[in-house]
Amino acid sequence: MGEALLRKIGGEYFEAYSAGLEPKGINPLTLKVMKEIGMDISNQRSKKIDEYLGKVHFGYVITTCAEAEEQCPIFPGVTKRYYWPLEDPASFSGTEEEKLTAFRKVRDQIRKKVQDFIEEHR
Repeated sequence: MGEALLRKIGGEYFEAYSAGLEPKGINPLTLKVMKEIGMDISNQRSKKIDEYLGKVHFGYVITTCAEAEEQCPIFPGVTKRYYWPLEDPASFSGTEEEKLTAFRKVRDQIRKKVQDFIEEHR
């Protein structure tokens, strides 16, 4: 969600990449809640951090879960690291509507953080 939102909102200022320590694919509910705000991210894929390490220079690295914050490798030349503690919506249980509510909440939190980040750094 973060990669897509940063590309859409801040694409003229930033190049966005997304990767994880243990990629699991894009959750279908993520696709659904992003489509609700007019974003089709079905062409995105879940990537492992190794795809970028030592190959792409990053000015900023943003982690969104405690495990990633603790285990994320050092990226040479990174200007600033940010930790945005967000709940993993895939970990929520309940009915599909309850899960969608959790995904929407996290999507909206990410959108707000992305907007604030762009305002601060453009």
